[in-house]
Amino acid sequence: MTKRIESKYKIDRRLGVNLWGRPKSPFNVRAYGPGQHGQRRSKPSDYGLQLTAKQKLKGYYGNITERQFRRLYAEAIRRRGDTGENLIGLLESRLDALVYRLKFVATVFAARQFVNHGHVLVNGKRVNIPSYLVKPGDIVEVREKSKQLAVVLEAAQLAERDVPEYLEVDHKSMKGTYVRIPTLMEVPYPIQMEPNLVVEFYSR
Repeated sequence: MTKRIESKYKIDRRLGVNLWGRPKSPFNVRAYGPGQHGQRRSKPSDYGLQLTAKQKLKGYYGNITERQFRRLYAEAIRRRGDTGENLIGLLESRLDALVYRLKFVATVFAARQFVNHGHVLVNGKRVNIPSYLVKPGDIVEVREKSKQLAVVLEAAQLAERDVPEYLEVDHKSMKGTYVRIPTLMEVPYPIQMEPNLVVEFYSR
């Protein structure tokens, strides 16, 4: 398991966005890069724009490694249709992403840990692999013994984000259904994601 050594919110300032849309992000106060030269901004090259688009998308989903991300990209190419849309669909199909979207936990980082610790069932079976790809129609739920955890009860009350339409959830039973694979326009990103630039980055 990879660990994020640097501060999560330094990523916000380095990329120049409030990546997760969190109200406590320091980017809301200091909208420039970290370090003594953080306020120097030069116009990025095409490569720089593509790299930043990749770092935003990869960073948004937490601790995804470059190897995992490349594997998802390879699968997106293999599937029919638009590669960028396929990539978004695959990222949103990850179990940790769905646990976050269903508001079972407050952050994508907590979602990864929550799945790792065996608190989640998929179709009644325990799955502790955050990168597990959930299929449309699958039921994701919090294990009975874990439903009263403070992290779960607090997350369901969060007003800062809603459960998207491609998911159905009952927070009383802590159970949700992955209705369909979403399009880019349906995914509630707090910032603009550009998977087309990610495709260009890997196509070089």
